[in-house]
Amino acid sequence: MEPRWKVARYEDIEAVTFGDEAPGVTIRRMIDEEFDGAPFYNLRMLEIAPGGSTPDHAHANEHENFIFSGSGEVMIDGDWHPLSEGDVVFVPPGVRHQYRNAGNEPFRFLCGVPVPRLTADA
Repeated sequence: MEPRWKVARYEDIEAVTFGDEAPGVTIRRMIDEEFDGAPFYNLRMLEIAPGGSTPDHAHANEHENFIFSGSGEVMIDGDWHPLSEGDVVFVPPGVRHQYRNAGNEPFRFLCGVPVPRLTADA
């Protein structure tokens, strides 16, 4: 797909649930190779409801995160770190990680990752 420009409000981009492996988690594919033709980088907005979490996992691509709102925690290689609005997180490739909501309101963060064709575990 040929890249094309995009201007949108994040709330207008569909929030898709992850399912049983990530209770209370939705993702908005804000800038994406598949939908937008982004050649190198995907930008996502994850929202974790109170009590929700992502699975404990690792993969070949890095993550760059910016905490947008709410409070949560990230586990990196077995250690938990508190997160709140304005914090940033870098998770290198191959490192175990997990995110969970630590508050009573939605925990939202931006997640930047390379496009799947650039990583080994596409």
